[in-house]
Amino acid sequence: MPPPRPPFSGGCQCGACRYQVTGAPHRLYACHCTECRAQSASAFGISLIVSAEDVRLIAGVPRVWERPTASGGRVACSFCPDCGTRLFHRSSGESEVLSIKGGSLDDGPDLSEAFHIWTKSKLPGVIIPPGATCYPGEPPD
Repeated sequence: MPPPRPPFSGGCQCGACRYQVTGAPHRLYACHCTECRAQSASAFGISLIVSAEDVRLIAGVPRVWERPTASGGRVACSFCPDCGTRLFHRSSGESEVLSIKGGSLDDGPDLSEAFHIWTKSKLPGVIIPPGATCYPGEPPD
C-alpha cells in the first residue's frame, strides 16, 4: 500500500500544533541513523517526504531547532513548543521539500513500501522486510 493519499493531516501530542498536507508524498523512509533514533526515541524514525508548498499549518506555531546531519549538512527541526513533538524537518538550503515525521500523522503510514536508509547503523534485531529498498547511508537524490 502506498503512503497516505492527500489530503491528510497531523499534529503534535497535545494538539496545539496541527498541519494539513494537500499534495501527494514523494517518498517514505524508515531511517535507522542515530539522530532519527534519538529524536523518535525508538528503533528508527519515519519520514514522509512532501513538497513544502503542500503543507499548511492550521494551528499553532512550531519552534525550530537546527542541528548538523551525519552527511555533513544541517537540518531545521520543527516541533511543538508545548509538548515537544517533532512535526517536520527541512534541510538547510533545500526549501522545496519537508520531511513530515511519521509519528505526527493522524493516520500512521503503511511501512511495507518504505525505503530503509542508514541501515549501517540499524539496531541489532530490527528486521527489514525482504525485498525492501535499502541504503547503508544517505539515499541518492
